[in-house]
Amino acid sequence: MKTLYDVMQLLKRYGTFIYTGDYQADLEMMEDEIKELYRLQFITPKEYSTALLILRQKSSSRKK
Repeated sequence: MKTLYDVMQLLKRYGTFIYTGDYQADLEMMEDEIKELYRLQFITPKEYSTALLILRQKSSSRKK
């Protein structure tokens, strides 16, 4: 997993599609969903940490 698209595909595997029209809100919702998938042990610790890293990088680069 290397891109935001990859994170979106991971979420899609579990039936989660996020698009509100607000990019920042989408990133926050994706992060919440990733945390929930990890809490429920649907994704591995590596998938969890990689996905969060990608989402947070996108979020911080957007705020600049």
